[in-house]
Amino acid sequence: MALKKYDLSGQETGEVEIEQELLDHKASPQLIKDYIVAIRKNGRQWSAKTKGRSEVMGTKKKPHAQKGLGRARQGSFQAPQYKGGGVVFGPRPKFDQHVRINRKERRLAIRSLFASKCNEGKARILDASTLQEAKTKPVASFLDALQLARSRVLFVGASEQGDGSFWVKSTNNLPKAQFIRLQNINGYDLSLADEIVILDRAFDECLQLLGKES
Repeated sequence: MALKKYDLSGQETGEVEIEQELLDHKASPQLIKDYIVAIRKNGRQWSAKTKGRSEVMGTKKKPHAQKGLGRARQGSFQAPQYKGGGVVFGPRPKFDQHVRINRKERRLAIRSLFASKCNEGKARILDASTLQEAKTKPVASFLDALQLARSRVLFVGASEQGDGSFWVKSTNNLPKAQFIRLQNINGYDLSLADEIVILDRAFDECLQLLGKES
């Protein structure tokens, strides 16, 4: 199978072949679902917290006398019925709810999602050598030329620092574009993206991700 290669102006400059056996990775839908659900669960902070009546600061004096006034007895201004009192059954920090993801299952899910994008023709290669500084306009023009301005596009860069942080800055102001290094790629970003744009310097690393021996 061949992936089309483009320059930053949106012109097709050629094709790059990928061995079909690298694109035959298939994971069960249940495995992919469990993996993405685990990512979403592990992304939660679980840090919401409210104070109960024992934690609220205030006077220990009784609001009024226990007897003789005809009112219901009250023991503390920290009771929830008073303004500034404790919260009843409010959110509390949860115990560690981290979901462990099996390494082999994670790799298979990522490979399967990546390969499916290639097989569906939703992946292409970009010659990124012409972008030497952080500018949003060239990237936006590239997306317009390929009619991807309204699609969620995931730009995939090499793991090393060679691509530079300017790719992050160049895509930050584009509402549906995201840049990610291959070492940080995950199945949630892949499943969320409509299209994948692989920077040419990251192509060999993508082949290793798909299982090609170095």
